[in-house]
Amino acid sequence: MEKLPTSNKRPGNWVQTERAAHEAWASLIAKNANAARVMHLLVSQLGEHNAVVISQKNLAKLVGVTDRTVRNSLKLLKAENWIEVRQIGQNGTVNAYVVNDRIAWLGKRDGIRYSLFSATVIASSDEQPDADQLDQQPPLRKLPSLFHGEHQLPSGDGMPPPSEPTLPGMEPDLPATSRRDDREVNG
Repeated sequence: MEKLPTSNKRPGNWVQTERAAHEAWASLIAKNANAARVMHLLVSQLGEHNAVVISQKNLAKLVGVTDRTVRNSLKLLKAENWIEVRQIGQNGTVNAYVVNDRIAWLGKRDGIRYSLFSATVIASSDEQPDADQLDQQPPLRKLPSLFHGEHQLPSGDGMPPPSEPTLPGMEPDLPATSRRDDREVNG
């Protein structure tokens, strides 16, 4: 069984469950231990909206069982409403698994159900079509970032500033001299 890489980007270290869910989980362990193991792995990787995207192949590798065992476990978990499955791609071997928020959830309980959701995506290098080139690719182009108090991205020399202090027709409506100066000149 392989170990998942740890990520510091996941919010918090806690997943919440209800007591009734623990009792149901105990029954699931007795009924199908592998399905319970798959469920535990999915819950351990929950994203902000209770979903994990992973291939069945990687799930099997992480749980330490065959692909067929994972498919049967997922079928049982779906049939008994532990998870919902949202297919990613055409062949159905990579899916988003949305954990029933009555079983386990991360963060606030209200507003978990969305048609669009964020998810933890788990993809191994051996699933990538260019796996043999992964360490040989040129680095991605870095984008400039904003620094303390800047309001726009730097983009080169730019244009020189306009020579006019104001735009035509937009001159300030202020006197050029103070009243005292006007009296001295006129007086």
